Amino acid sequence: MTIRLPPRARLWRPQRVLVTPAALDHAHGRQMVARLEALGLPVERLRSNRLTGLGAEDPRRAYREAKNTLAVVAAPPSRLALQPIPPSADWRLDLAEGCPAHCQYCYLAGSLQGPPVTRAYANLDEILAVLPRYAGAGGVTSASEARAAEGTTFEASCYTDPLAIEHLTGSLSATIRHFGAWDAPVQLRFTTKFAAVAPLLGLAHARRTRIRFSLNAAPAARYEGGTDPLPARLAAMREAALAGYPVGLTLAPILPLPGWRDAYGALLAEIGAALAGVPDLDLTAECITHRFTPGSKTVLEGWYPGSDLPMREEERSRKLTKFGSVKYVLPKPQMAELRAEIGALLAARLPQARLLYWT
Repeated sequence: MTIRLPPRARLWRPQRVLVTPAALDHAHGRQMVARLEALGLPVERLRSNRLTGLGAEDPRRAYREAKNTLAVVAAPPSRLALQPIPPSADWRLDLAEGCPAHCQYCYLAGSLQGPPVTRAYANLDEILAVLPRYAGAGGVTSASEARAAEGTTFEASCYTDPLAIEHLTGSLSATIRHFGAWDAPVQLRFTTKFAAVAPLLGLAHARRTRIRFSLNAAPAARYEGGTDPLPARLAAMREAALAGYPVGLTLAPILPLPGWRDAYGALLAEIGAALAGVPDLDLTAECITHRFTPGSKTVLEGWYPGSDLPMREEERSRKLTKFGSVKYVLPKPQMAELRAEIGALLAARLPQARLLYWT
């Protein structure tokens, strides 16, 4: 079968694929293995369900090896108890954990345990089976008059980029079909930095999946290694919108780098041009400023020792999360300036976009 891809779409090919016995207990896990073997990838069937031997004494080597590894595993029971994920959605729906991209600001750094191996969950049947108990509940869209039209929302890109691995797993397509057949006020949401949307375009999605594209201005985009370039993502956004999907723009992480006003203005103009003429366009925007924790900074500096990503504590405001941990965010005056300027640019360049939140 020939798959038509947007220009220059990346398809990740892991150098190592590990499969646990528990993954093979599920039909979806066996389907993943068949898909991976059909692609000619080296599949190792493990004797136990533990992933061992993934670390190395050299942190850079451990990072490289982990980033080139895909593990097909069964999601642990904790993943079947969904957690709220404000301000994005009512509930976090994990299809996988980890990402093959090399973003120097990676939000997963410090959040996930162990080497950054991408783990794809084989027990998709169990994951989807728990969703009905969460429908009609939640503290974000379900409890918001402004966003009530979205229904109960389930975020699939909290711990991964599901499109980045879709050609290897098929999990995203299966989940979109599930939501399309689910006759209820619900919505699947995911954000991606990739462009290989072709397998999704013909699915019966019933407009119950919103595909959001994470896009950034040129000065900040250089920190997004291993992702698809802006033209490919814009082409993919247009294709998804023409296929009837609600689409979204995720501006993240917003960074006040030199020339940021002109750069974000140019980006929003390009997005407007890419979506021009799309009928029945349903477009949202989400704006997320850069932040980091002491733990994530330590991890990122180990992964990317030559990065000039601005992470100087003295230039940030120190905040405590609801869990009592520390994070460093942009100072209030700078945050207010960014919000006012980029908000005005959004209104001018993308008047059809609904701004869901700024954080």
